[in-house]
Amino acid sequence: MALKLIRRFPLLGQFGVQRYPPVGPVCPFTRPLRTSAGQPLCVACLCTSTGRCITRQGCRKLQPDCGTRSLTTIVREPFFVASSSVGLHRDSVPRFCLTQLHRPTAAEEQAFQRRLEGCSTSRHVFKLLRSEEILSDTMAAAALHRVASLEEEGNALKDPAVLENDTIKALCFQLEQDSRRLTDAGLVSALLACTRLFLDPWSTLMVRLVSESQARLDRGQMSVGQLCTLGQAMLAIEGPGGVLLEQVMEDIQKTEPAQWSLSDLVAVYKLLQGDVGKDGKYIDLLNSMHTHAMTVTSYMDPYAVTVLLHTLVTLNQTQAMPLIISLYEELTLVIGAMEKYVPTMVFTSHPETVTKVMQFFSRRNILSPTVLDAVAESFVYRADDYSTSQVARQIMAFGKLGYLPPNAGDLFRKVENILHTRFSHFQPRTLLNLLHSCTLVERFPVNFVSKVFSNFFLQQLQGKTSCTGMDRFILAQLTQLYMTMKLECPSYQGPRLLSKYHVKSFLMPGRSLETPVDVHLYNSVKTGLIDLLGARSYFGSKVLTPYCYTLGNRVIGLCFLRGVMCPNVRSEAQKILFYGMTGLVCFYFLFFSRFLTMNLKTCKP
Repeated sequence: MALKLIRRFPLLGQFGVQRYPPVGPVCPFTRPLRTSAGQPLCVACLCTSTGRCITRQGCRKLQPDCGTRSLTTIVREPFFVASSSVGLHRDSVPRFCLTQLHRPTAAEEQAFQRRLEGCSTSRHVFKLLRSEEILSDTMAAAALHRVASLEEEGNALKDPAVLENDTIKALCFQLEQDSRRLTDAGLVSALLACTRLFLDPWSTLMVRLVSESQARLDRGQMSVGQLCTLGQAMLAIEGPGGVLLEQVMEDIQKTEPAQWSLSDLVAVYKLLQGDVGKDGKYIDLLNSMHTHAMTVTSYMDPYAVTVLLHTLVTLNQTQAMPLIISLYEELTLVIGAMEKYVPTMVFTSHPETVTKVMQFFSRRNILSPTVLDAVAESFVYRADDYSTSQVARQIMAFGKLGYLPPNAGDLFRKVENILHTRFSHFQPRTLLNLLHSCTLVERFPVNFVSKVFSNFFLQQLQGKTSCTGMDRFILAQLTQLYMTMKLECPSYQGPRLLSKYHVKSFLMPGRSLETPVDVHLYNSVKTGLIDLLGARSYFGSKVLTPYCYTLGNRVIGLCFLRGVMCPNVRSEAQKILFYGMTGLVCFYFLFFSRFLTMNLKTCKP
């Protein structure tokens, strides 16, 4: 197993990762925890300042040096047998109790999941874990996922210090110790959660989980849903060309989509919507999935509908137009139901629930005045109870959709009050997202941008993103924010954004602040302009203005620069170029109409 892992991950040796079986003589990757007196400490003892074990029957201490890597367990009964559950002391951090007799029931797991979804901070998750008597491995993995959902921000954690919490450290340590005893579902879910927490791929925990996942995969007994979870994890670790990911896809293709459950179908679509299914890969599998999806669209929930639509658009599945139409019909019904339900719940539901509703409409570019107006009204009355992240995500939805509700004045006065009272509570990236979103609906945060352009804040922002420099998307946001201040607020006299933080174009692969041009429209107008002007060299696209606006969705004729146009036509084209507000089609019809109505003989080259 170790040899196979080394072949798949040749860099393991370079990183000095120690390879060993789950039990037997090993030298741990990290030093065992010790008391102040130098005695080894078990996981259960982490909660006591004296280092004294608080279990009644005692515990197995960690060996001080290289030796047998023993399991940390609570010995309750002599007849307990090994299983995959996590047992916790009432007052301690979580730890594995290898027993089948005390494994939670399905109802208990569902109840735990509901309580977990109600946690609005990582601290609440840790408190919930410490209050539980028994946790299964899938519940432990779900807890890690919840922490990731609360802390994820772009390609990093909002607060990396969360990984230093004793509860999460102990939980990860136990997953490492007992990787062979985890269920298939618990194993792959824990691995995916670790990737979402951005744990080091070469850490002992990750190597153990990947190695065990490889062993389970070789046995060929994983379900389609478990394969997809493993595929998502390996996509994060290896990228789309990884060997283990290819093996996952081979196993998925061994079964017919018609035999899959609806959840399996959605899981495979979600896996393919990344780089996995691009460039025409797995086209036969996709066509089979489209055929099966047509028969079950009426049973899909809103999540399934949106996942499928997003995948079809991402992979440019134009041949699946009947499926797209069927999904849009279902989405229309979903939106109609939400427009009736949301106004009745926004004043009483959990703040995270309201925020998720806004994210749903924002990410799918669905403009629903009914929903947005209701959320805006509730925001004015409830925003003081929202976390800074929830405040930012709700306002970001208004910015993304470019919508101002009827109570816009009250809404943004509330936002301004929150910024005044809780400015230091915002994470740097969250604050930038919030201020940038305000400008998208022409609410200019003049009183706060001076702090954003300060060296202190920019250093904080850089520290939260990358040790080698800022993310290009962040630089684009900073540039647009500064441009807005200079163009829309001439009275702004605060700090300037240094030129090293500027970008010259907002077009970037994958994610952009500008809406990409519609290919079919672009080609149609380009063909018309070539017929009209005679050659492609007389006009250009993706033109940069002096104010950094990229006219990527427009075709601006450059022929006026060569003296081909009449002065009045040239003047109109210059206005289009300068303001960057008129689209490709507008220019085409402007140009064409002028040529039809004016006397071409009066034009001087």
